[in-house]
Amino acid sequence: MSELSMFFAQNAACDTTEEFVVSQRFKDKEGTAVAWKLRSMTEDENQDCRKAATRKVKGKNGAYTSEIDPNDYMAKLMTASVVHPDLKNAELQRSYGVMGAEALLRKMLLPGEFAALGERVQALNGFGTDMNELVDEVKN
Repeated sequence: MSELSMFFAQNAACDTTEEFVVSQRFKDKEGTAVAWKLRSMTEDENQDCRKAATRKVKGKNGAYTSEIDPNDYMAKLMTASVVHPDLKNAELQRSYGVMGAEALLRKMLLPGEFAALGERVQALNGFGTDMNELVDEVKN
C-alpha cells in the first residue's frame, strides 16, 4: 500500500453524523428532549451556502462588490447540516407560519438555541474558529 493510498476516496472517512439536543422544549411522548440529527458537509456544499448568502453591493463610484451576509450564511450552513427534523417539510413550515428552511429555523429556536446549534454545526464541519473569524475568512 503506497503512502498516497490513505488519501484515496474509498479510504477517507464518510460524512460524520451526530445527534445533538438543540432545545429542551421539543420532547417525545415520555418527556425526553428530542435530539436533532446533524451531518457534516463537503466544501462544495459550503461554497453553495456561501454563494447563496452573497449579494452585490453598490460601492463608491458605482462599482459593485460582493459581500456576504454572515447571518444568512450561518443559517444556510445550519439548515444544510440538519438532517432531522426535515426543515424543508412544508407541513412543519406551515405549523410555524413560514416558508423556507432558514426562516423555519429562526422561528423554531430561541436565540440561545440558534447560537448553540450554530456552534455545533461549525464544529461538526471542521471550523475551529468563531463566527467572526469565519466571516472574515470567507470575505478574503
